[in-house]
Amino acid sequence: MADTEKPLLIKRYASRRLYNTETSDYVTLEDIAGFIRDGRDVQIVDLKSGDDLTRQYLLQIVAEHESRGESVLPINVLTDLVRSYTTQATSAVPQFLAASFEMFRDSQSKWAESMSSNPMMPKIPGLEAMQAQQEAFLKAMTGNMSKQWSGPEAEGEQPAKGEEEDLDAIKKQLAELQSKLSKMNK
Repeated sequence: MADTEKPLLIKRYASRRLYNTETSDYVTLEDIAGFIRDGRDVQIVDLKSGDDLTRQYLLQIVAEHESRGESVLPINVLTDLVRSYTTQATSAVPQFLAASFEMFRDSQSKWAESMSSNPMMPKIPGLEAMQAQQEAFLKAMTGNMSKQWSGPEAEGEQPAKGEEEDLDAIKKQLAELQSKLSKMNK
């Protein structure tokens, strides 16, 4: 059985073919995207030089989705990313994105926990798949930058009172929507 704690090692051969070291077969970018959507971390290295090519291939996966008309990032975000690379070498954008995605992932986890812990809430079809896709997207966008950022939760602090109030307001809105939906089904 594969060790899912360690990143899946993919080796790129001189022919540019990608080789899955766990299953001993060749894989495509779409296969790699599938591994990531399933929650698996990947590491892609050049066989000859040993260079880590993971970031390059993750960006290529995002670019291919964009080229097929699947809007992954809004134009203004793409523009800001390009601008941040051309304005200064030590841009704060990567750290900001990592922190933003980490906070988004954390709030999404808390929301999912509150949904699953409430027996009155129905299971939302496709929620798990959507969460896996979002997590894969966030990992692709942040690389290892999210590990460098630590927020108040990492230091054991409790969420601010305003965050709890926001969560309560969201729960109330969800309950109202559920009530309206149940009335429509009658």
